[in-house]
Amino acid sequence: MSIRKLKKKVFSLLIQNNFTGGLEAIRRYPPRQVVNPLFSFILSGDELVKWRAVTAMGAVVADLAANEMESARVVMRRFIWNLNDESGGIGWGSPEAMGEIMARHHGLAAEYAKIIVSYIQPDGNFIEHELLQRGVLWGLGRLARARPRLVDGAAGFLRPYLESDDPTLRGLAAWTAGAIGDESTAPLLQRLLNDETTVNIFLAGRLVACPVSHLAKEALKSG
Repeated sequence: MSIRKLKKKVFSLLIQNNFTGGLEAIRRYPPRQVVNPLFSFILSGDELVKWRAVTAMGAVVADLAANEMESARVVMRRFIWNLNDESGGIGWGSPEAMGEIMARHHGLAAEYAKIIVSYIQPDGNFIEHELLQRGVLWGLGRLARARPRLVDGAAGFLRPYLESDDPTLRGLAAWTAGAIGDESTAPLLQRLLNDETTVNIFLAGRLVACPVSHLAKEALKSG
């Protein structure tokens, strides 16, 4: 199958109503073949396509790592490079994909969890772009929900996001704080219990509109 035909096929599988079946079909292709099409769809301005591509990338790269760990590392390094200032790009979708991959594969998570944490560390590889910060928080939260021990200590860097003027950052930070489960964030989460601003967040395979207060309340239950 030509690259162009494969890309069209992957796209059709991403947008079909039965995405569970679409994802299964994508995973039947050799992982290295579908990685590049998925890279392009992660950049999509269509939120449904973007998030389904993130989900598929996580599954495909985890499958790849099961048999070709070094090839999976190459994919992870590509995401990291995309987030590097020297790349000349912006790295849309890269932190989300990294988080999804690490949530699905322990070996890759053990190697790269510190990298995604470093994106919120002022003395680390801090990401300054606010829209990218949203992706970093989602990726960190996704990883934390699957493997909280690997991001132990990351809660200490969430304060600026929990106090952000951007409601989406506040909501994502609350969701991530709940995943990490560190009691140190409780006072900041308490302040968000009256924040009724609604934000969109990708949860359990779909985009959900949630008040920040709800995310904070759920996070406090987890802490």
